[in-house]
Formats: sequence, structure tokens, C-alpha cells
Amino acid sequence: MKRDGTVPWPPQAVRRYVTEGYWRGRPLGDLMWDWADRSGDRVAVVDGDVRLTYRELAEHVDALAENLDGLGLRDGDNVLVQLPNCWEFVAFFLACQRIGVAPVLALLAHREHELDYLAELAEVTAIVMPDRRNDFDHQALAAKLGAKHCAQVIVLGEDVHNGHTSLGSLIRRHGDAQERRIGMARYAPRSSDVALILLSGGTTGLPKIIARTHDDYEYNARRSAEVCEFDEDTVYLVTLSMAHNFPLGSPGLLGALMNGGTVVMARSPRPEVTFELIERERVTVSSLVPAVAQRWVDAAATTTRDLSSLRTVHIGGSVLPEGFAGTLARALGCRVQQVYGMAEGLLNYTRLDDPPHIVEGTQGRPISDADEYLIVDENGTPTGPGQPGELLTRGPYTPRGYFRAPEHNLHAFTPDGWFRTGDVVVLHESGNLIVRGRIKDQVNRGGEKVSAPEVEGLALELPQVRRAAVIAVPDRALGERVCLCVVLHDGQRLDLADVQRQFTTRGVARYKIPERLEVVPELPLTPIGKVDKNMLRQVVTSDARQLVVGA
Repeated sequence: MKRDGTVPWPPQAVRRYVTEGYWRGRPLGDLMWDWADRSGDRVAVVDGDVRLTYRELAEHVDALAENLDGLGLRDGDNVLVQLPNCWEFVAFFLACQRIGVAPVLALLAHREHELDYLAELAEVTAIVMPDRRNDFDHQALAAKLGAKHCAQVIVLGEDVHNGHTSLGSLIRRHGDAQERRIGMARYAPRSSDVALILLSGGTTGLPKIIARTHDDYEYNARRSAEVCEFDEDTVYLVTLSMAHNFPLGSPGLLGALMNGGTVVMARSPRPEVTFELIERERVTVSSLVPAVAQRWVDAAATTTRDLSSLRTVHIGGSVLPEGFAGTLARALGCRVQQVYGMAEGLLNYTRLDDPPHIVEGTQGRPISDADEYLIVDENGTPTGPGQPGELLTRGPYTPRGYFRAPEHNLHAFTPDGWFRTGDVVVLHESGNLIVRGRIKDQVNRGGEKVSAPEVEGLALELPQVRRAAVIAVPDRALGERVCLCVVLHDGQRLDLADVQRQFTTRGVARYKIPERLEVVPELPLTPIGKVDKNMLRQVVTSDARQLVVGA
């Protein structure tokens, strides 16, 4: 492990990826003016009434990068970023790429529990948040975290407290743009440096974080855009949080900007918001998770909005119900690409020319001919054709370890660099993968991965709880919801409202808070003494009353 906490790529892999052209040796921020020189007067980003051309975006980015340097942010620093989908998020991300600062991308739903952990793990030197959003005071939380971690606070919004810095003031263009462009060359990081830090789905407590380099993430976005046929006519609607790998670089907004397209910001994925944007901006493509896609399907039946510009929808985050891809395509009058991928690297897409039975029945195939994968049984032995097993992978955009997690890496990666995804897959005769389930102990709530051990640990801190187990229960809207099963101390009582109140008070992200509580006399165990979650799930989903004490 390197001093900065990352795991280096093996020298032989580096040589191959460079020699064969997967890695091009340029930092992401260095590409921005290439885009501006090629597409200068074309609209790059639309955010409400704000419409920025490629040249205007580049000028804002350089002004911001120069001002961030003026605040003391330097090459190698990490910055915690929690922002809504907005043009300032795009500019801040690219400004970081210009000067070698790595944004640690947090979700808006994260609260003190998660953000404090991320700030400490990444040793952030600055925290970037909105002032308020949806009645939550992000700035007050940023102030608390900034004081604890000796980090500067940068705020997006009109209400910027004393001692904090306004992002709006940092981002304004000023002076000679060409002169600044030339001067920014001295700040350029190496392409092998960390460009950004993504969050894993998390299966063992709080989420691990993944350092992505300029080399690997540039290829991630570039190759994804090629597979999805992005070009200058692409109008990409950002509906999911930009902090996710999916809408950021798979191919996402970076794939659109790389090809001279237009990125349109949606502050919410709700159809009443997004359908208006599709009609007004003539959106051609967007990325959805199944829970959002179902709302779009339901709304499309009665909408008066013109959705005819929409050519493609990417859908991923969790496995689709059988036949839903076809339903989605018919409802929206567009093509569907299934996407199965992970922030740790490997991306799989169905292709735009795949027949319907492949698009509807598989989760795609790897994007790169340099992607390697194995499907193995519990003993690590490769499975036979059509047999399920755990997916292992490595390749030019799959890092070789989590950030500052040496003990976890011993289990998550094999000695020869294979990443254990924890997903159970079957190889289809077409060469595509079919995802059958997971070994990971997590709940997939509308595409957000909730670590069962993390929630169990929080539950065990409640004074009433003696034992706890978290399982996923099916839900039509979100796919799965978090169900907390607990054994209480003698004489104690606990209800769901009390659990939710205590989790909220402790600053836990809302999507992790249990939405169902089962109080049970004991937790079923396997022969080796572990909680038998399969049995627990069967009983809870079939007849929960058998388990509830005092129901």
C-alpha cells in the first residue's frame, strides 16, 4: 500500500494498459480545454435557467481551481463533497481535477454518522456542502465536522456563515481566461494520481472507499460512452445523484462532455420534474434505477409531455424484475440498456443492437476486451457452463484494493489481484452475465446499498437490544427495504418509531434507517453458530407474527 493509502497497480499491468492504449496518460482536468476548443460555443451544461457553453464552463472551472489553490488546497489533498445535482457540482469536480485535489463523493442523504467517518478516513482538508436542503441544515453539520477535522468549509448557497467560504464567490470568472489557462499547467497532477474517491456499496460496517486514478477513470468514462454510442447529439439527463459512479462516469455526464454532448441537471428524478426537462431540452438518454424507472413507467401512461426525443435509458443499481426492461422500453418508446457495474470497477452493458431476449434477460457483458473475470464456487474453483458462482474480476479500471483498508483487502482481493465482487452470476451462452443474487450481506434499497452489519452495529447500541440481525424484505417500489430483527433484554420494549427516532438522532442516513421491526424471542442459528438469515427471511416474509413477541 502506498503512503497515500492506495494500492498500487502491478507494474506489468501498468505497462500493458499504457502500451495497448487503455490508459492515455492525461489527467481528467487536462481534457477540459480539449472539449472547449472542439465544442466551445455548444451548450455543455443546463441547470434550470443557467446554460453554460463549453468555453464558459472551462473558464469557470479554471477560476475556481485557481481560487481553491488560493485557499491552500494542494495536489494530494482530499475534499469531502456533498452537493445536489447542479452545474456548480460539475465545475467543482473538474476544478479538483485541474489541481490534483481528490473529491470524496458523499450522498446528500448522508448525515454525521457517515460523513464523520469519511472525513477521518480520507483526512480531508475541506468540506463542501449546501447551506440548507429539504429542511436540513447542511452548513451547521459542515461547521461541526470542519472544527473536528480542522477542515475548511465551503458552502453553496446564499446563507454563508462567518468563517465559511462561498462557493459562488470562488467560481466567478475573472481576469484573462487564456492567461489563466496557460498558468494552470503548473498545477496539473500526474495521470497515475488519485482523481476521485467513490463509496463502495458497503458490506462490512461503514462503506469502504475506492480511490480512482485519472488513468483508470478516464478509460471508464470513455469506453462506456463508446459502448453506449454517445456523440455530440447526446443530451444526457442527470437524474440520479452525481456522487454515484453510474451518472458520473458510466458513461454519465463525463461521457457526454467527452463527446461534445449536453448535460441537463435534474434536481429530482420524479416524473413531474424530469418529463418537463425531457420535453424542453430534447433529452436523448438518461440513467435510472428500477425504483425510479417504475415511477416513470406509471407516469408515462398519462403524461402530456413529449418524450419522443428519448432514445435510450440505462437501467442498473439492482436487478430488474423479469420482463421489466421490455415494459420500460414500450412505456417510454425508447431502447433500454441494462447496466451491471460497481464503483470498484467492472462495468457490463447490454448492447444497443442486442435482441430483445438478451436485453430483457441478461445484465450485459464487460465493456473492455481487457476486462478479465472468473466465476467460482465456494472453494474458488471455476464453475461449469451455466452454473452459478461468485464473480471475480480485474481489468484496466478495476483498482487493486480499497483505500486505507489493508485488512479488508486481504479478503476482498486475491493475492493475484482478482476482486471478489460478492455477486452470484451465471454466464449466458451469449457471453452476457446474469446476476442471480449476492453473497454480500446487504440490502439494496432502490439502488442504495445498505450494509447489514453496519445497521446491526447501530441497533446493538440501543439500550433495549440484546441481539440484532438485518435482512432485506421485498418491496414493489424499491425492490428491498431494511428489516431489523431484534432480541430484547428482559423487561424491555421497543417499537419501530423509537428505533427510527434514535437512528435519526445519531445522524444516520435516512435510507439506512429500518422501515420494519420484528421483535423475536431468539435469532435462528446455523450449525456453526451464525445467524441463519435465510431462515429468518423466510419466516418474516411468510408469517412475521410467528416471531413477534407480544404481537
